Amino acid sequence: MKKFFMFLAVAGALTFTASIASAQDQPAAEGEATEQVQEAAPAEEAPAQLTAEDLLKGTGEDVPFHQQLKSYFIQGGPGFMSLILLCLIIGLALAIERILYLSFAKTNTKKLVAKVDAALKEGGVEKAKEVCRNTKGPVASIFYDGLLHYDEGLDVVEKRIASSGGVQMSLMENNLSWISLFIAIAPSLGFLGTVIGMVKAFDAIEAAGDISPNIVAGGMKVALITTVAGLIVAMILQVFYNYILSRIDALSIDMEEASIDLVDTLAKYEKK
Repeated sequence: MKKFFMFLAVAGALTFTASIASAQDQPAAEGEATEQVQEAAPAEEAPAQLTAEDLLKGTGEDVPFHQQLKSYFIQGGPGFMSLILLCLIIGLALAIERILYLSFAKTNTKKLVAKVDAALKEGGVEKAKEVCRNTKGPVASIFYDGLLHYDEGLDVVEKRIASSGGVQMSLMENNLSWISLFIAIAPSLGFLGTVIGMVKAFDAIEAAGDISPNIVAGGMKVALITTVAGLIVAMILQVFYNYILSRIDALSIDMEEASIDLVDTLAKYEKK
């Protein structure tokens, strides 16, 4: 288990290092392309800031996808775009953590009930407790909690199973509220960036003293980029959120069915 998480950490570190290296190489490549453009047309003055689209215009080559994302990120404003990106990173980290937790919580309930039944026949309640202690997952924890109070009667066992099931459900739903928070915050940040961008666009129109189509279209484009980014982040996190809910529902159904089977098994054992 520890080796698995260490592997994930190392893989994440290598990915982060590779992204930094590629980010450092990109300015150098753009600088070489800029020098080539200047040598080809020395009589013309180069624009103040060249984008990837400008460098590849007229060459017949498509702009790489990562270059387009970088260009949109800069146009949308590093401030709001960084906050939206942070929502995506934290939300995905929480979602992946929940998916891993629920994957490890999956238990073959039919097999576990059969083992408990065989242990009851062989060594009684203590043997069944040992089986539950050696089995991982929320279902085994619920079984163990119920078997601890077997001497108090089946009614108490049922109550303890119900209480323990509620605790396990709370553990499975941990951090879901934070994921839903980032789903709501990401588009809100996008709308806020759009409003601020619109204000700046109208300020530019006022300073120019003329409603130029270029000024209006440019300001609208930059303002709407943050909204698009926020909506995309919210949709991505929403897919993960719904998937996690479906996994929790499936596990809760397994826990309820297994709890009923355990009570029936204990009832049969008590009659013997």
